[in-house]
Amino acid sequence: MGLIKAAVSAVGSTLHDQWKEYIRCEDLGQDILMKRVSTSNGIITKDSAIQVAPGQIAIIFQSGKILDATAEEGIYTFDQSTSPSFFAGQFGPVFKEMWARFVYNGATDKEQAVFYLNGKEIMDNKFGTPAPIPYQDWSHPIPNQMTGSMSPLRVEVKCFGKYTFKISDPAIFMSRIAGTATEYRKDELVEQMRSEVIGAFQNVLNELGNSNHKVPVLELPSSTDEIKKAMDVNVFDQPIRDRGLSIVGFVVESVTLDEESNKKIDNYELSSNAFMQQGTLTGAYANAVQDAAKNEAGAMNGFLGVGMMNMASGGMIGGAVTNAANVQSAPSNQQAYNPYAQNTQAPQAAVEPTTSTPMNQGTAKFCANCGNPVSGGNFCTNCGARLN
Repeated sequence: MGLIKAAVSAVGSTLHDQWKEYIRCEDLGQDILMKRVSTSNGIITKDSAIQVAPGQIAIIFQSGKILDATAEEGIYTFDQSTSPSFFAGQFGPVFKEMWARFVYNGATDKEQAVFYLNGKEIMDNKFGTPAPIPYQDWSHPIPNQMTGSMSPLRVEVKCFGKYTFKISDPAIFMSRIAGTATEYRKDELVEQMRSEVIGAFQNVLNELGNSNHKVPVLELPSSTDEIKKAMDVNVFDQPIRDRGLSIVGFVVESVTLDEESNKKIDNYELSSNAFMQQGTLTGAYANAVQDAAKNEAGAMNGFLGVGMMNMASGGMIGGAVTNAANVQSAPSNQQAYNPYAQNTQAPQAAVEPTTSTPMNQGTAKFCANCGNPVSGGNFCTNCGARLN
């Protein structure tokens, strides 16, 4: 009960007339996954010809039990007196296991048929997420000021794309899905597969969005290789494999963010720009404060300029003037004249008070004459100028 591959010269020759029946199947296309073909009386007689076209898998059954199988294209002669040949190519071990499990003890008085399975890659199967799926977007990291760590921005995405699949295990496919139906079409399976593909894809998104991969959300359409690798390594499509099928190709054609996620990213961009701008101003501000504090002769003019800078920044770096005012200049080696100090020695030379407009001691922090910080009293401890 085996298949013997006919010589190429036999096709179209007089040997063709010697075949009892000639069993063949038209191209299965992209819609038919399995089709049953038999003779008029349901018996495949000795020396009948069985044609296997490219992309087809032929399995000979007798009352639901396998007799022989092949996935190699060509024309075969069926001979009940021989052992199964299993011209199987990639399915050799699968076919041998099928025969060992399902051989029908050599009986030939039951109905026989050839089940042709579609061995091609089934293309153009669409999928889409019915509801937004959460994704960790590391292209918009959020700093944690308490721990110094970064966290991804959580967004919700809807994805649309296509996938391809093929029959990877004919035995499992027939035993769990197609059975011995006269015809089994893709339409009977594709809806269930679409749900399982979306489930697998959601697991892939969780993988690509973790801290190991950090794939930016808007780069998902160009991450085909990463998606397929993550699916294979983690076997996210196990329910599909359990039906004797396998995902071959997976393409994300579009990724859209829900309204709330778009707002998050817009706010993130605005905050980032403001933070960068504030950082630039703060750096310049700090430099100005330091320069003003070092300028003993014109500290007041320097700090007035700093104040103008703060107003120009919209108050983003407010408070720095107050901090900068606490910066003390180096003490002077010249002893200042203080008329209220207890001193038994006469002053060497009293410094006449300046005629400059006096500063109000209650609010002034710097001497209008020399610019040094003041610490109280009616006279500047550095130059002796009257403060009120």
